[in-house]
Amino acid sequence: MEKKYSKKELLSRGVKEIELKKGMRVRELIDAMNDVGGFSAQHMVDGIKILERMKNDSESYNFFSFTANIISTGLRGMIASSMKYFDAVMTTCGTLDHDLARAYGGKYSVGSFEADDNRLFEMDIYRLGNIFIESKEYGLTVEKYFREIMSDLYKSKDYKKEYSPSELLYEFGKRMKDNNSIIRQAYLNNVKLFCPGIVDGAFGTQLAIFSQDHDFKLNLLRDELMLSDIAFENKKTGALMVGGGISKHHTIWWNQFKGGLDYAVYITTASQYDGGLSGARLTEAVSWGKVKEKARYVTIDGDATIILPLMFSALDMF
Repeated sequence: MEKKYSKKELLSRGVKEIELKKGMRVRELIDAMNDVGGFSAQHMVDGIKILERMKNDSESYNFFSFTANIISTGLRGMIASSMKYFDAVMTTCGTLDHDLARAYGGKYSVGSFEADDNRLFEMDIYRLGNIFIESKEYGLTVEKYFREIMSDLYKSKDYKKEYSPSELLYEFGKRMKDNNSIIRQAYLNNVKLFCPGIVDGAFGTQLAIFSQDHDFKLNLLRDELMLSDIAFENKKTGALMVGGGISKHHTIWWNQFKGGLDYAVYITTASQYDGGLSGARLTEAVSWGKVKEKARYVTIDGDATIILPLMFSALDMF
């Protein structure tokens, strides 16, 4: 139930003007926006404060969940470099596809939302929003380097025949060389990389093909049990969630078993009025016990490709 405030409390925080200065740093701009009252801008500033507390709370086990679409953009390297600030990542199979393709030279190009998709199809160009990807730079690249890495793992003396998704991705990170790779940086920083929907993409298709003529099994439930242990073994948990779907839901789902997240920041462009999870505000997650009633949390409406670089820059997360 919403807390009742007095009139004096409701009017206690005045809107302040932003004073722009030549040569202003990002952190100075964010500080100047502290009481701007600028709709989503105010939520972004509040989100930065929550992430700062979350990052500095040594008791908090922190998740970073995101969808694959932003990994097709120039945010990939920035997200990879932020791995060291989190304990676990939750993402989708498309992230693995884009990360692997780009780690081995796959060229992604700036395109247009208004492009003629029939014409793009004729030219073997995929369109992901306003990103263009030539077909050979995606599927064939992922296939080639997936096979190289899996073959190397299969021939190694440490090959186990059965892997959870996070264990398999650890082995991929060990063998990848690109420091802008999310998989590689998760490995280097000992960050658990969870992908509950690992079969939903090119990477998953290659796993299915590989399993047909190799002694290989994927144990999805092993990661679920690990997430259960994380939930029950950590007094506090926090999460930065970008976009919805399985990555967001898997993060908040397992945290309900410890009474909910203590810190939560969610960035979305989806509407809540169709009842879908991607548009659901974090306050809805409180009703499910996935976010604590007294948690520090905020939902930020806006494009992550604009918001995330500002937030990470303000927090020196690079």
